[in-house]
Amino acid sequence: MGIFSRFADIVNSNISALLDKAEDPEKMIKLIIQEMEDTLVEVRSDSVKAIADKKDLTRKITALEHQVSEWSDKATLALSKNREDLARAALIEKQKLVDIINDLKNELVIIDETVDKLTGEINKLESKIIETRAKQQALVIRNTAAGNRRNVQKHLYKSQANDTMAKFEQFSRKIDELDAEADSYAKSAQKKSLQDQFAELQAEDEIEKELEALKQKLNKEADSNK
Repeated sequence: MGIFSRFADIVNSNISALLDKAEDPEKMIKLIIQEMEDTLVEVRSDSVKAIADKKDLTRKITALEHQVSEWSDKATLALSKNREDLARAALIEKQKLVDIINDLKNELVIIDETVDKLTGEINKLESKIIETRAKQQALVIRNTAAGNRRNVQKHLYKSQANDTMAKFEQFSRKIDELDAEADSYAKSAQKKSLQDQFAELQAEDEIEKELEALKQKLNKEADSNK
């Protein structure tokens, strides 16, 4: 079943509304254009047939008009020969042909109207197809642009993610460096503390020796005074 049920549906259709309702606008617009083109082929075929009928009918009318002229000449000839009976018979045949010609001319008027109508329909269909093709191109451009924007956003997101990871790794390295530096200071502080402790022990030992020496000196002086 087609999208359109008759010619009027096509020329009066709102293509944008049809596309808005479609799940797949690109597929839908291709189907619309295909049906329009198929309809255009049918209308053109009808138009060609109508034009052919018009030409055939015109030839018949011309031939009959030629016969009417001949019967008129025969009637004139019969009267000139005092054959009124033949003249009357010739005029009767002439009138029969005139009646036929009038009927054919009425048919010709109808055919002319049909050709004009079909020509108008062809023009409307061609304009509608041009309009729809323009919408198709706009749809393709819009979809392409949307795809490009999606790719750009995807790329930007990926770049941002990469930048974030790089910054995270940079911060991690910085933290590792700070931890290492802190460990180094801690070890240095621990080493310095041990040195200080041994220095203090050495200082205390010197003080004890000096104190002992002073005691011995005082004892000697006391013994000498006795």
